[in-house]
Amino acid sequence: MAGTAMGGTRRNPWAPWLLVAPGVLWLLAFYLLPTLALARTSVGPEGVAWYDGYQRAFTDYGQHLLRSFWYAGLATVLALLLGYPLAYVIAFRAGRAKNLLLGLVVLPFFTTFLVRTFAWKTILGDEGWLVGLLGTLHLLPSEGRLLSTTWAVIGGLTYNFLPFMILPIYVSLEKIDRRLTEAAQDLYCNALEAFRKVVLPLSLPGVFAGSLLTFIPAAGDFINAELLGSPNQKMLGSVIQGQFLTVRDYPLAAALSFVLMTIITILVLIYTRLLGTEELA
Repeated sequence: MAGTAMGGTRRNPWAPWLLVAPGVLWLLAFYLLPTLALARTSVGPEGVAWYDGYQRAFTDYGQHLLRSFWYAGLATVLALLLGYPLAYVIAFRAGRAKNLLLGLVVLPFFTTFLVRTFAWKTILGDEGWLVGLLGTLHLLPSEGRLLSTTWAVIGGLTYNFLPFMILPIYVSLEKIDRRLTEAAQDLYCNALEAFRKVVLPLSLPGVFAGSLLTFIPAAGDFINAELLGSPNQKMLGSVIQGQFLTVRDYPLAAALSFVLMTIITILVLIYTRLLGTEELA
């Protein structure tokens, strides 16, 4: 009575459940149910051992699996090496140009993933200006190629997923109180020591998020390998795409998908354990 008289309201115990219900229903309809259907498909028809597709994932396509993680790992490292300095400059040194630089970072998203990759195929082509320039500078042999090489695929992955590395790191750097670095310098730290002891540890959540946002889609990508590589650079995503749409071996494609998802999940858990912070927990 007293609470009501003073204008207090009783909290509806169902309110939290009603708020999360749309998200839960969305996950059930568009994630859990398709995943269960994929699991059922991966078992295969009757008369075939349920583990046949999973066994072939390692025996027949083990090299594609390793290549996918190798390419994705290199692309993630390159994106970090390129993205962290740029995010740092935008957060700490850009001044009035900050919004312009952020706009340039997200500008590639205004063009579809496929069109951007086709553009790189044109740039790296044997008749493209880049090959001609490198040949003129004697940085590329006369019969050398950029397209259909390992580094073309890794470069395409790095370029396409670089914004996913830059933006989370920028957000982490932007939240850092500038007075912390000033305090570190007052305690006789030079600029490099202040970065190593203050800025870098506080930006690790952004590094963590950016690495995952880059590595996970890169490991499952097939467009860059198809357009910028050759059969020697085929990744597991290309195999899965071919099995689903061309060969139509749905059990094998589903098994390959589950193997890829499982290994990515394990790697993410290990990475979380190694780089986890209290803010990430």
